[in-house]
Amino acid sequence: MSTREGIILLIVGIQVGLILLLTGCNSQTGPGAGDPAQGEAKVEEIHGDGAVQVDNPERFPLVAVERRPAADELHVTGVVAPDVQKSVQVLSLAGGRAVEIRAKLGDEVVKGEVLLVIDSPEVSQAFSDYDKFQSEEHFATQQLIRAQDLYAKGAISHLDLESAQNAEQKAQADVRAARQRISVLGADLNNPSPLVSIRAPISGSIVEQNITGGTGVRSLDNSPNLFTIADLSMVWVLCDVYENDLRRVHVGDSAEVRLSAFPDRVLTGRVGNISTVLDPSTRTAKVRLELANPGGLMRAGMFATATFRSQTEQMQPMIPTTAIIRLHDKDWVFVPLGGNRFRRQEIQTGPVSSAGLQIVLGGLGVGSKVVANALQFSSAAGME
Repeated sequence: MSTREGIILLIVGIQVGLILLLTGCNSQTGPGAGDPAQGEAKVEEIHGDGAVQVDNPERFPLVAVERRPAADELHVTGVVAPDVQKSVQVLSLAGGRAVEIRAKLGDEVVKGEVLLVIDSPEVSQAFSDYDKFQSEEHFATQQLIRAQDLYAKGAISHLDLESAQNAEQKAQADVRAARQRISVLGADLNNPSPLVSIRAPISGSIVEQNITGGTGVRSLDNSPNLFTIADLSMVWVLCDVYENDLRRVHVGDSAEVRLSAFPDRVLTGRVGNISTVLDPSTRTAKVRLELANPGGLMRAGMFATATFRSQTEQMQPMIPTTAIIRLHDKDWVFVPLGGNRFRRQEIQTGPVSSAGLQIVLGGLGVGSKVVANALQFSSAAGME
């Protein structure tokens, strides 16, 4: 072997040695070597059957589904409406033109207050007829007096006297009819003027207005009405209840009402009527709640949420609200499988009772046990 070949073999040997040395260093094991997560403790493990495995399961106490007395509840939406028995439409029997509007939509008015003034040709004609009939009555009275004098002297027959008496009676009837017409049209007999003041028939709030200044008013066809006045000291809340839930609502049941505008205020009403006719498009029936309106808090047209409560309590399966967790728009509980294994199970829930217990409608049977604090368990298990 020549000197050159020997040098080449030496270089190759050195390179092989370096490669082996580096490979040996990389293959060393010990704390901190390899996968950095290898030394971390596992909190939970999801198995193929949907079970969750946790350490120290004794940290999570269990509760059982128990039957407890509770009133049946139903949550629906509704709209505030005036009590129709305390609402009056304002009309005018005198036609003409509105020359002055003294009240507007939303105003509070008292009984007898002037709402608007109408310039009415009908009233003007009624006063003219009244004056004419008064003149005719005066003339008929004078004629009767003369006829009585002549009859006493034998100058006229009894038939002529009766004719004069009939003429006076007819004139008096015409005067009474003219006076009554003026009163019906809303004019003042002692103030002969074509201007008619339309007054509020009751005290309350103006909830509808269909007249403006200069608008013509028709005496025979007031459509729509001029105003609607409602006494809002008592109001209705009209709710839509699906036909499947009608069996849960009864006349006389109490209900809690919360307004969208004032969600913190809770008002109490009672079911006064349940419609016997369903809306064919929504398959709902109107349920009428009647309730007081302190301080005028509720206004016509406001949206509300009503909670119906039955008059009698029934035994219902319940668990504490803390045992339920809301995920993905569904309610879940954690059911023990034995040892340190649990399963997340979906359930159907009802309303929450005043004692902080939630009614279980499905997914769990009476006596079934679940984790008492679902949120704490979920956090410890690292679940989403």
